[in-house]
Amino acid sequence: MTNQWRRIIAALANPDRRAVWAAAVLATSANLSDAKRAKAVTALRDAGLLDHQGNAVTVVFNELLASEPEVRRDGIDRFIRNGRIEQYPAKPSLRHELLEWVAGALPTGQKMTERELGDRLALVADDVVTLRRYLVDAGTLVRTRDGSVYEVQPR
Repeated sequence: MTNQWRRIIAALANPDRRAVWAAAVLATSANLSDAKRAKAVTALRDAGLLDHQGNAVTVVFNELLASEPEVRRDGIDRFIRNGRIEQYPAKPSLRHELLEWVAGALPTGQKMTERELGDRLALVADDVVTLRRYLVDAGTLVRTRDGSVYEVQPR
């Protein structure tokens, strides 16, 4: 985060400053004492949110957003946050890629009980049952008829 972002956030964190800035944006006046208003105006000018006439400056947000564009995620990264599945892709090829990512973190050829598998899947997903079902349906995971033992198939 740049210093400009920090100054803006700090300026708007204070309710008196927000009131003065909102009043400037709406071309009204804030219901504050002269001393509080003067202090808020100074802080808002320092942050670049008010000009010298006390008018609201909103272009600063566009400039800041342009200077630090949002990082666009692609592929399965769009569905993973902090190493955990946030949602499942609707597109079959992406869902398959996501399931391969999960399977890559599981031991190939090792038999696991449902509980052991669930503990491992819980590291990457909140809904372990759905993830396990997707892995079985994709053929990435094979289970015994009674569902008590699972094994990751070699890729």
